Amino acid sequence: MTFGTSSTQAYGETWYWNNRYANESGPFDWYQKYPSLAPLIRLYVPHNHQRILVVGCGNSAFSEGMVDDGYEEVVNVDISSVVIKAMQNKYQSRPQLKYVEMDVRDMGTFEAGSFDAVIDKGTLDSILCGNNSRGNATRMLEEVGRYNETW
Repeated sequence: MTFGTSSTQAYGETWYWNNRYANESGPFDWYQKYPSLAPLIRLYVPHNHQRILVVGCGNSAFSEGMVDDGYEEVVNVDISSVVIKAMQNKYQSRPQLKYVEMDVRDMGTFEAGSFDAVIDKGTLDSILCGNNSRGNATRMLEEVGRYNETW
């Protein structure tokens, strides 16, 4: 399978995302942009939540919108080394935004309970498209639950 081939199963594979971000310019938000979701985010993730984890951040401007809205530390993870490097370069002057290359099925770098909230806009959907989707989705949800203080 090559980049450009229409197959949702590829969404669950690292190579797909590295190829996509190597060839895609500009930010892309799955489903909705931050301004559309801001009222819901503010309702369920109050501004007193100091450390937010965004899984599968991609090249979205969602986290930038959160920081512009007053959230103080937004940690973004993605499996694509290509997009993480690009986002680190893009936001190097914004210390509130951190970008880490990481597989959401194994986030052992973080301490348990180290985030006040976890946001996922489409990573679980992508994982469900790949091989071993049920096992991978279970691993992701277990990991996310371990790092969210409110669970």
